[in-house]
Amino acid sequence: MMTRTIWLGAVAYDPKVVSIWEGMRRYFHEEAHLPVEVVLFQSYEAQVAALLALPGDALPRIDIGWNTNLAFIQSEAWSDRRCRPIAMRDTDVGWMTKIVAVTGGPVAKLADLKNRTLALGSRDSGHAAILPVYFLGRDGMAEGKDYRTLRFNSDVGKHGDTGTSESEVVRAVLDGRADAGAIGSPFWDAVRAQRLVPEGALTEIWSSPPFNHCMFTARSDLDPALEQQFAKALFAMSFDNPTHRSVLEAEGLRQWVAPQLDAYASLREASAQQGFLQRP
Repeated sequence: MMTRTIWLGAVAYDPKVVSIWEGMRRYFHEEAHLPVEVVLFQSYEAQVAALLALPGDALPRIDIGWNTNLAFIQSEAWSDRRCRPIAMRDTDVGWMTKIVAVTGGPVAKLADLKNRTLALGSRDSGHAAILPVYFLGRDGMAEGKDYRTLRFNSDVGKHGDTGTSESEVVRAVLDGRADAGAIGSPFWDAVRAQRLVPEGALTEIWSSPPFNHCMFTARSDLDPALEQQFAKALFAMSFDNPTHRSVLEAEGLRQWVAPQLDAYASLREASAQQGFLQRP
């Protein structure tokens, strides 16, 4: 069943994003028979603005945004909870922040960070900056009081999607500019699986409670029938189908799942505390 065009936003944090969304668009058109067109933004701030745009605003206007956890929370907060979650990846569930330090060095547990330097990723990265500061605060460690931070604010606007700042965090720990560093669990898994640092050079000294990452988010006045068609098409993608699998693997998932909302509470609270929910 053909319907009106659904305008979908995504952020071009890497050149591979173009081919990923060409594959997704092809699936929507050729298999799901859903006319989805993809608009690529350079920042999540611009994408959230387009998701919240009203008819007549001098802004592009999208129906659905493929948002990071921070962009999802911002769109939710700034629409008075009228923007709606649609779906997420199976791999968006259960992320953690890991704090890593040089193996055998002076930092072997969280308390050892007292009066030392923690490297953090891009300031708008939930997993590499916002949540580490929040969770450490809950554990009685206040930034600037109990420990110093060395921040790598590369690719601000991409919400940590590029991984560049996490690479800089790891480099700073290895060369001694920082005593420990905060990175996301997927990046830590990649460091070990791909041997991005000498084997055994770094040790995980702390892990955060789990939280969730990306979320397809519908604008507040999107026709629920269109939203349901879009969700149905996503959930029909199968990892067992080789055509679907290439697209799913490129976007880092095995299946799309229904929103699991409880695990966004920590980022919602952290973002409010750190000023990320103040409307620009």
